[in-house]
Amino acid sequence: MASTSTSTQQELQDQFLSIVTKSQEMALDAIKSMVDSIQTITPRIPAVDMPFADRLPKPQDVVASGYDFAQKLLSSQRKFADEVVKAAAPLLPGNGDSK
Repeated sequence: MASTSTSTQQELQDQFLSIVTKSQEMALDAIKSMVDSIQTITPRIPAVDMPFADRLPKPQDVVASGYDFAQKLLSSQRKFADEVVKAAAPLLPGNGDSK
């Protein structure tokens, strides 16, 4: 029974991820199309000389940094959850002494 439950859970997760991926692809296609359309009707924006602008992070660096942090946080939370399950294991049915 446990393997059937795990299999069903995995199938649902795979379907969900597939839907998310497809949605992301559709959104990205729409954004690219919008950018292409806007570029044809708007003039080029000139570069602006601002003091210290070269010290600002690039957008892709901000995204990478945010996801790196999220990955570390999620890893830490998983380790914590695993430790909670281990600590509570004696209270689960079939574990410990029966009284």
